[in-house]
Formats: sequence, C-alpha cells, structure tokens
Amino acid sequence: MRIYNGIDVFPGTHSACLTTGTFDGVHVGHKKILNILTSTAAQKELESVLLTFYPHPRKVLFPEDHGLKLINTLNEKLELLELEGIDHVIVQPFSAEFSRHDPVQYIRDILVNKINAKHIVIGYDHRFGRNREGGIDDLKEMSSVYDFGITEIGAEDINNVKVSSTKIRNALLTNDFSTAATYLGYDYFISGVVVEGDKRGRELGFPTANIEIDDDTKLIPNQGVFAVRVQLGTNQLNGMMNIGTNPTFSNSGKRTIEVHIFNFENDIYNNEIKVSIYQRLRDEQKFKTAEELVEQMNRDKIDAINLLQ
Repeated sequence: MRIYNGIDVFPGTHSACLTTGTFDGVHVGHKKILNILTSTAAQKELESVLLTFYPHPRKVLFPEDHGLKLINTLNEKLELLELEGIDHVIVQPFSAEFSRHDPVQYIRDILVNKINAKHIVIGYDHRFGRNREGGIDDLKEMSSVYDFGITEIGAEDINNVKVSSTKIRNALLTNDFSTAATYLGYDYFISGVVVEGDKRGRELGFPTANIEIDDDTKLIPNQGVFAVRVQLGTNQLNGMMNIGTNPTFSNSGKRTIEVHIFNFENDIYNNEIKVSIYQRLRDEQKFKTAEELVEQMNRDKIDAINLLQ
C-alpha cells in the first residue's frame, strides 16, 4: 500500500477504482466497502485508491467543537487500512479552501482529473463537496458525463443496527467494549509511546508503562481499570491498564494511562506500544492506604488473567 500526503503529490494511475471518506475506525461497514473496492478493481483491472482526509473535516469546519473524539489516530487508521489490500491511499490535507469545492467541481477536478477514477465505490450515505451538498445522486448524474461506473454500498447491519463510527464512539463512551468490538471487527485499541512516570507502580510491585498519545482528538475511554492485550513489537502480552488520575496518591486531576504487563520487567521507554481493551474491570477508586490499593490490584490481576485466558 502506497501512501501519499495529498492529491498534488499523487502521481496518478492508468485508471482507478476509487472510494473516499474519513473511515474513522475502519469498522465492519468500512471493510465491506473496501472489500468491494479491491475485488472490483481486480475484476476491472484497475488500481484501488482510497481518498481520505486529515485533519477530520469537522475539526476544520467547526473549530469551536472541542468535543470531537475519533476512534483512530491517523497512524492507527493507516495501520488498519494496510490490512485491506488497497493499492494507494491519499491523505488529503483538509482545509477551509478545500471544503469550498462544489459537488461538480469535486467530481471533475479531484476524482476524475486528479485521480483518474474509472469506477467509484461509495457508501449509500456518503456526502461530499461544499456544505456536504453532494451525494450518490450527483455521482450517478455525472457518471455518464465523465465516463465512470458506480457501485453503491448499503449499510452493514448487525442485529438490525446500522454500523457507524458514531455508534461505536457511543459504545466506547458507555463502557460497552463488547458491542464496540463487534462493530469494529477488532478490540478497540490505544497506541502511543512509553514515557517515564513517577515509578510508584514499581515500588508497589506493579511496574507500569505510561503511555503518551500525541493526538488530542483520540477517544480515550472513561476512567477505570481494564483487562488488556499488549502488542510490543512482535510480542503479544497480557496485562491490565488504569486510566485515571491516581487519586490515592495525587490530587492534581491529571489523567494518565498506565499499563501493567504481566510477567514482564524489561525497560521499554520510548518504545511504541499498542494496547487493546478486552473488558473493563472496575471504576478507578481512591484507597485509604497503599496496602489496600495493592490488595485490589492483586484481585484485578486475577480477574484479568481469567478473562484473557
């Protein structure tokens, strides 16, 4: 999969089978589109191309909306897309200027002239162009003018629910990780760099990796303790994670993300780490003594080991 930072640096293809969208989460509905994209491209002897946007259009169009939280960082999204067998991914820098393309301009100048789309695979509810004025009907109308085919993809239903990134975000924010995993097709994960903490966990017999995330729009679950699976390089390890403010020892209110990896004591500072949440164990609590906290952490460890077996 080749990645291009914008349409202007995309060298073009002889002919493209194209889809476009934000693809936050790369969930089962997205995968349905991507599977049809790659299979259609192979059938028609075209190159598969995905056009996506960064930052998220809402962040540009509604900068006062600080509540926007995304399932994936850009790097996480690209990591997931890498698994889908796409030939080219264009990450278009999204700006107010770019948003002002009317639907016809967008189809003509971007999809046809820049990308050379000969077939477009698109979700039934996809909107594009200035003020989201464009939709599937515009594509159908312009397909005969610019000689491209269209495949319209319906919603992916699970238990009669239409899967969407919004529904997944809501599931995560209400601690329903099982539903989120069903809709995503994988356990929700957090990735970041291991940084130095105050080393209190080591003193308590539970050394932790403190994770720093460099994207303030990444959705972080509510405070609590979680059973997790950890990917460190090629190693897959089990552990438990705390998201919270360490109220037993601190009144700062600063949120930290700390992972205790079972049977693991290596120095992993500055390493990239990926933590997949399997299940929430409990709320974060304030304990009267460090000893009470350690007793609870031992119980948490047993619970997590039993869940992750």
